[in-house]
Amino acid sequence: MIVFSRTDDRLGEFALRPVDPVADAGLLHAWVTHPRSVFWLMGDASPSDVVAEFEAIAARPGHDAYLGLHEGRPAFLVERYDPRHELGEVYDARPGDVGMHFLVAPIAPADTPIHGFTRAVIVTVMDLLFAAPGTQRVIVEPDVRNTAVQALNTAVGFEVVGTVELPDKQALLSVCTRERYEATRGRRSYEATRSREPFETARSGESRTTRNREPHEATRGPEPYEMTRDPGVVAHLSPERWAQANRLLVRKALAEFAHERLLAPERLPDGRYAVRGDDGTVEYRFAARVRALDHWDIDADSITRWRSGAELPLDALDLILELRHTLGLTEEVLPVYLEEISSTLASSAYKLALPPVRAADLARADFQAVETGMTEGHPCFVANNGRLGFDAEEYHRYAPEAARPVRLLWLAARRDRSTFTSGAGLDHDALMRAELGAAALDRFSATMAGLGLDLADFHLIPVHPWQWRNRLSVTFAGEVARRRLVLLGPGDDEYLAQQSIRTFFNVGAPSKHYVKTALSVLNMGFLRGLSAEYMAATPAINDWVADLVAGDEVLKRTGLTVLRERAAVGYHHEQYAAASAKGSPYLKMLAALWRESPVPLLGPGERLATMASLLHVDRFGDSFAGALINGSGLDPVAWLRRYLDAYLTPILHCFYAYDLVFMPHGENVILVLDERGVPQRAVFKDIAEEIGVMSADRPLPPGVERVRADVPEDMKVLSIFTDVFDCFFRFLGAVLDADGTLDEDTFWSTVAACVMDYQDSVPHLADRFATYDLFAERFALSCLNRLQLRNNRQMIDLTDPAGALQLVGTLENPIARFAR
Repeated sequence: MIVFSRTDDRLGEFALRPVDPVADAGLLHAWVTHPRSVFWLMGDASPSDVVAEFEAIAARPGHDAYLGLHEGRPAFLVERYDPRHELGEVYDARPGDVGMHFLVAPIAPADTPIHGFTRAVIVTVMDLLFAAPGTQRVIVEPDVRNTAVQALNTAVGFEVVGTVELPDKQALLSVCTRERYEATRGRRSYEATRSREPFETARSGESRTTRNREPHEATRGPEPYEMTRDPGVVAHLSPERWAQANRLLVRKALAEFAHERLLAPERLPDGRYAVRGDDGTVEYRFAARVRALDHWDIDADSITRWRSGAELPLDALDLILELRHTLGLTEEVLPVYLEEISSTLASSAYKLALPPVRAADLARADFQAVETGMTEGHPCFVANNGRLGFDAEEYHRYAPEAARPVRLLWLAARRDRSTFTSGAGLDHDALMRAELGAAALDRFSATMAGLGLDLADFHLIPVHPWQWRNRLSVTFAGEVARRRLVLLGPGDDEYLAQQSIRTFFNVGAPSKHYVKTALSVLNMGFLRGLSAEYMAATPAINDWVADLVAGDEVLKRTGLTVLRERAAVGYHHEQYAAASAKGSPYLKMLAALWRESPVPLLGPGERLATMASLLHVDRFGDSFAGALINGSGLDPVAWLRRYLDAYLTPILHCFYAYDLVFMPHGENVILVLDERGVPQRAVFKDIAEEIGVMSADRPLPPGVERVRADVPEDMKVLSIFTDVFDCFFRFLGAVLDADGTLDEDTFWSTVAACVMDYQDSVPHLADRFATYDLFAERFALSCLNRLQLRNNRQMIDLTDPAGALQLVGTLENPIARFAR
């Protein structure tokens, strides 16, 4: 199974697959015992020693061996491992480090030099390592006598730290940050030297590497707005990955469209199901199990597509075209939706090209490795990775799964044309000092002074580099020319994009705020801008919710925490404001907010994981949730109940006690886990944009009035049935059942028990429990894909979200039969 590949401009395709200790033993024995492989230190190994060595590697957690292929032929060997176990105390170990050895085959097919070959191999190996979520640096420790590989390391950006003594050699410890490596790649310098190398130098090498999320402070790579055109940006688009991506997306489309009653699969005599295209000539056949909540669990490998007795390849775009009338796609929506499907496929192919990470390893990883390791996106939406606006290179730089740090750009915005608001105890200048630091502020101040301007007359606004290049520098050109807006350049901190694309986590200083920026990219039914007017009330709304949570005894017992959005800033372009209707994308191009980080909330031994991870299934079919449960030492039911008490109970209480609803999907909730992976409490975020108070008479402070939502009585409880039961628990229950962790009946009975125990704990709310009955036999099916299929540029009117819902029939409530 190919786990990674890249195409070199000059030398062709390089790829890696896992080593088979037995099948590859003869080849590897010949390589590692060859005199030219002296630095591999296995010159006296027997064939059985080689088998034993690679079987031990395969059995060791965090240790992998890969066979490298050039144009399909074995050409090099790579080992990836945890350097803390091998290098010990000789270097400054940091969480998430990974080490590597590589060996280029010492036996060439024709024993002739291939100029630049070793350089192409190390680039492939480095690309493999930096493709892993969050990788920031590489550490190599070659033998001090191996001058050839030292020169090679220098060529790709390594800096020597010093000489260290290892048990079997004296080694030269060297470091290469992601920034230094990207700088060498940007120069496109693929030849190791200008002169032709001797065969020994060009065809053999040895190295080790480590990684860390914190940037190496002494170096900087190219500025985030500089572009390096690299054909490697489409290297993941191979026929095999494209076919697999299509199969996975066709499965999801058939499942979710059937769930939303857009499709009505017909049961065939052999037990399989069939779906026919609009004209009746194309038929999809598949095996499936229909679970609770009409969840279609389709076997991806069973899907076939037929026309006139001939089997056709699966193609997600063809599926949409063949069902365009069934799906209700208009001529205006259809081509944009096809583009979103194509982009989602490309994203899937990119993820398939990354080295596979087992769920058990990810379950032990740190917060950002988990965040960037998610592969599915929103579980309900079929076209969920559209990101229309990014080109291929921008995808590699800014997509969350690319896990590449970004330095945000900063603009100075005239105070008379911008609005800054903050929560209690915080002001603009204090926030900027804490977030930017003295050095950056001095640099920005000097830039302004050089233009004859005073930084004190301006607000500072962080900007996504894409937004500056593609929108603000053109659309706001007049404001820039008149120096109402001034580009100050990048800040010093580096961030990782979160699953929401436009929200960034500070990887160098994790306790600092998240930063959320405007990003005029079309994704899942919206251009992801931020409204300057809308942001103005954000801090006050967050302070109100935080005070409510902190003052409620039930919520305190659950441990619920909200991450406050502490400050917001927005720019008002007078001409666009005069020309644009309320809610126009032109009013959402330049704004930002600062949200608290969850890192300072952690106690000893605690760690964080996005709740979206509970739906993650690795390429081997194992689930992240199952891995957490297996490692927790708890019975699956006990673990699930700990999770439900942390997540579901506060949602129930906020609804029944305060008419307060959240949008508690996987990306908006962070779980605090103990050292065993047991949920301790939940952290809710994205407060101001995605909460509502569904009451016409509940008192609200004037600055919070915006969150009041006019929702019909019979639709209020759908906030739980739809957002929690149908859009998250439906998938989690299926995942746990499919991997054998917990059967569906036990899952839903545990959910029911959590609801009943909560209701027993607050008997004074009994009337509300009867009015908004969570044990009703059925509830309305609210369809998300139907919203996107109807209008994929503006799915809903945010001022009237209830009025935009697409309700189609009802679903059987899976906890109703467990009621007392």
